Amino acid sequence: MDMNRRRLFVLLATVFLSHTLPAQEMAFRKGSITDAVQVGDTIPETFALYLPPDFETSANWPALFVFDMKGRGSQALGMFREAADANGYLLVASNNIHDSLSIADNILVTSRMINRVYSLFPVQKQRMYTAGFGTGAQMAALVPSFIKEISGVVSMGSDIPNTEILNEKSPFYYLGIAGRGDFVYADMSKTLDLLRRRKYPNNLLVFEGGREWPGREYLTIALELLTMDAMGQGKVSKDRELMVGSYQRLMQQVERLITSRRLLGAYNLMEEVSAVFAGTLELDSLRDKMKLLKKDKLYRSQKREENSVLLREALIREDYLYYLEEDILTYNFDNLGWWNFQMGELAKYQKSGKLAERYMGQRLEGYLNALVEDNIDMLLQATGVDEEALLFLWMLKTITAPKEYANYLKIISMSSKYEDYGTALFYLEELLKNGYEEKAGLYQLEHTALLRITPEYNAIIEEYLKDARYEIIPEE
Repeated sequence: MDMNRRRLFVLLATVFLSHTLPAQEMAFRKGSITDAVQVGDTIPETFALYLPPDFETSANWPALFVFDMKGRGSQALGMFREAADANGYLLVASNNIHDSLSIADNILVTSRMINRVYSLFPVQKQRMYTAGFGTGAQMAALVPSFIKEISGVVSMGSDIPNTEILNEKSPFYYLGIAGRGDFVYADMSKTLDLLRRRKYPNNLLVFEGGREWPGREYLTIALELLTMDAMGQGKVSKDRELMVGSYQRLMQQVERLITSRRLLGAYNLMEEVSAVFAGTLELDSLRDKMKLLKKDKLYRSQKREENSVLLREALIREDYLYYLEEDILTYNFDNLGWWNFQMGELAKYQKSGKLAERYMGQRLEGYLNALVEDNIDMLLQATGVDEEALLFLWMLKTITAPKEYANYLKIISMSSKYEDYGTALFYLEELLKNGYEEKAGLYQLEHTALLRITPEYNAIIEEYLKDARYEIIPEE
């Protein structure tokens, strides 16, 4: 076991919730977000808090801890406000969780925050949940393995980053939400298959979109499903009226999907509704509806198309992985043209008349960008940075994400460092062609002192941004 994993397992054995933090008299406004609640008098950490409008201290409340890996607590909570109001949840998000910290440190920040919330408010200990999007979802999915009181996760745009630490003796409810055009869509489906084999209760909500936060209606559905799961496990008394109301709202969403001819999404949601309410409500009409939908010609056509593109997509992803590894190892700058061709093919998919192919194009573009980013991160974290490999990846990134200007600036800086001014000038012009307008930044780039005073550099800036810093003296 390596040192990082050993530290995690030590943490797993030592993190616990307690009532040792003293509650203080504080005034919190209901129905609005409090930006910075202190974790403690001697602890320089804060969290954002949202209490629903009907919050009263006379009742116990479920709590949702939302993770944003840039420590933007208020922003994270804003997405869940309507869902919290509709379902009666406290919302909490740390301002000190960050992707620059280790997992162990983020877990300790989380533990202190939860302890503080638990000391201040009447939180129902068996109904504490985590949620997040992207890297925040990865953190949210790790927390229950270290803090046992967390009984469920709402994971948006990410699967579980490390299934090795899952403890089958204390499973939690896992609710995934993914856009059909998100590159993690297929991976999340596989993760749920693994969770089912390990006897983890789980559901996957799929919305018609890409790599983005789900619409607020899906966040409301997510909290409703957490409540239904708690009722099913006896953590809260069953409220038939509430269950029927939740079922009807979910079926209204099904009807909206059917009306818009999003039949795969409709069937997926009906499957989740069936799993959630099995044994508690009469579902014969739902099962009949599912049988009819499976016979629908359009549904069968959409299902065949999706199965076909998922197979094709898996093969293309394997190609991307193989060729990128080869290109990095061999510094194959000549293959940038092939990657540019691939982006053209993805653009064709995204303009296809078939919805399944359009989504495949979105997913593959997202996958490729994530793959390049992962390799950049690995190189930057390695001992002895391979600058040539980094230069290749930054160049590739200008092809896969031409509006991410930082990559051009890094290429210009590194090329100038080694006096490759031709490359620097080429990427300067490409940067400006793609809409970059911060002229001051172009005269502050590291390693470009000599380049910045050349007529060629200033001529390009003059052409695209006007008023170059240095006077251009024409050659005689």
